[in-house]
Amino acid sequence: MASHALILLQIIVLSSLAATTFSLSPYYYQNICPQALPTIKTLVAAAVYKERRMGASLLRLHFHDCFVNGCDASILLDPSPTIDSEKGALANQNSARGFEVIDEIKAEVDKICGRPVVSCADILAVVARDSVVAVRICDHSSF
Repeated sequence: MASHALILLQIIVLSSLAATTFSLSPYYYQNICPQALPTIKTLVAAAVYKERRMGASLLRLHFHDCFVNGCDASILLDPSPTIDSEKGALANQNSARGFEVIDEIKAEVDKICGRPVVSCADILAVVARDSVVAVRICDHSSF
């Protein structure tokens, strides 16, 4: 009886440790690479300023990645003999755009952080957020 109680206590303690140790944090990138998010924001703003439609295109990339098959950045994969890519899918040809902006952002963030730190899926999510903000700023600055 005492051994069952001890096992139950161990399970509870380990479960509570796992919950606190592996929890998500909105400040993760601020701790790992403080320049990651500001770099993404700057590059998105520059892309939207250069071509205002890019804001909608970047948001659309996130939509097609996240809300179709989950937020895995699979829309960014180039087609290959072993990968049936969403990027090369008939529905996305001449439709999905902004891949070069994402590639530029990923390369710059990896360079600034010194190594690949930010996942492509996270870059798509942050870019979608920042593109909406950038379009709004562009709209208000024209008044």
